[in-house]
Amino acid sequence: MSNAEFLTELHERQRAFDALEPEMEVTVRDPAMDVEGFVMVWSTLAVVDGPLGRVGKGGTRITPTVTKDEIGRLARTQTLKNAAAGLATGGAKSGLRADPKSPGFEAQYRRFVRLTWPCHYDNGGPWGGLGYDLGGDPSHCQWAIDELGTTRCFTGKPVEQGGTDYDAEGIAGLGVATAASSWLERQSTGPKGARACVQGIGAMGAAVCRYFTEQGGEIHAIADPRIDGAWRLNKPLGGGLLDAIAAMDFVSIREHLVAEGHAPFDMDDILWEETDVLFPCAVQDVIDTDNQERIRAKVVVEGANNPCTAAARHALHERGLPVVPDFIANPGGAIAASVEMTSTVTDEENASTRAKVVEAKEVTQRLVSQNVGEVLDIADGHGASLVDSASLLALRRVLGS
Repeated sequence: MSNAEFLTELHERQRAFDALEPEMEVTVRDPAMDVEGFVMVWSTLAVVDGPLGRVGKGGTRITPTVTKDEIGRLARTQTLKNAAAGLATGGAKSGLRADPKSPGFEAQYRRFVRLTWPCHYDNGGPWGGLGYDLGGDPSHCQWAIDELGTTRCFTGKPVEQGGTDYDAEGIAGLGVATAASSWLERQSTGPKGARACVQGIGAMGAAVCRYFTEQGGEIHAIADPRIDGAWRLNKPLGGGLLDAIAAMDFVSIREHLVAEGHAPFDMDDILWEETDVLFPCAVQDVIDTDNQERIRAKVVVEGANNPCTAAARHALHERGLPVVPDFIANPGGAIAASVEMTSTVTDEENASTRAKVVEAKEVTQRLVSQNVGEVLDIADGHGASLVDSASLLALRRVLGS
C-alpha cells in the first residue's frame, strides 16, 4: 500500500467513524437535589465477541460545568483509545455536574449513582460503570459500593475490594514507560542508559520515573510547579529522591533536590532539553506549532492527554521526530479497569494475593509493547506518522478490517 492509499483508507475510515452515533445517551436529573449527570456509550462495535459482550467503559468526570456534549466527545475518544489498546470494552464516559468540594456533594454523588445504575451491564445495559477522571476521589468508590451493594459498579478500586488501585500502582505510567522502551528496542538501542526528561511528576509522571528507571532508563531532568520549577540531575534518578517522587512527597522531593546539589532551571525549558526521550506528563497543548521547533528529543512519548496539538504532531513528524500518541502510550488505566471487569479472581483472593494488580501490569506491558510494534510496522510500511498509523489501527479495530 502506497502512502496515498494509506491516507485514503485513513480518511475513509475517519469519515465512517465520524458518522457513528452514540449507542446510549442518558441524562439523569433530580432537581430537588440539584443533580444532573450523563452516561454516554459511544461504540461497542470492536467488542461484539468480547468476554463481556457489547459493553463500553470510561471514567466519570465531575466538574461544576460538565456538559452532555463534553461527555460525548470524551466517550468518542475513549472508543478509539480502548480499541487502540485492544481492550475487551468499547468506549464510554459518564459525568456529574457538581462541585466535589461543596458541602452537599456526597449526597448528590450518591443520588447520581442510584440514578445511573439501570444503565450498568449487570442490569442488561451497555455501560461498564463508574471510574476516575477529573474531580474523582477514592471516597467516591466507597460511596458507590455503599449505595449499590456491589464492588462491580466501580473500577480503580482498592485491592481489598477486588480492584487494581491503578492510580496508586501507577499502571498508566507503566504503560507510558513501556511505550518508550518498546520504541527504543525497535531502534536497536533498548532503554538501558537512555536519557529522559519528565515534565510533570503527578500520578502519571511519578510512575513514569519509577518504571522507566526500573526498565533501565535514566531520568536526568524533571519539572513540576510543586518543586519550584525544573531540575537537571547530576546523576541518574534513584535512591531517596526516586522514592520521594514515587510517593509524590513534594516536600521531600524538594529537600532531596537541594541537598544533593541538583541544578534548578526554568520549568518550561525542560521541553527543550537535548535527550533521548521526552515525556510530557502535565497538561494538554504544551507543544504547539509555535514551539515544536525547539524540541530536541529523539522521540516524544505522550503521558498527558494531548500534550501536543494535532498540528504540532504533524510538524514534528515532518522534522523526522516521532511522537508516540497518548492513546497508544497511556491506556494503562483503561487496561486495569478492563482487568477488574473480566478477571475471574474473587475479591477475597485479590485482597490476599494482589492477583489483579499483577495481571493488570502484565497485560499493560504486553498490550502496549504489542501495539507500539504494530504502529511502527504500519508507519514503516507506508511512510506514515506514528499518530496516523495509530489512528488507522484503532479505526480498523472499531470498524472491522
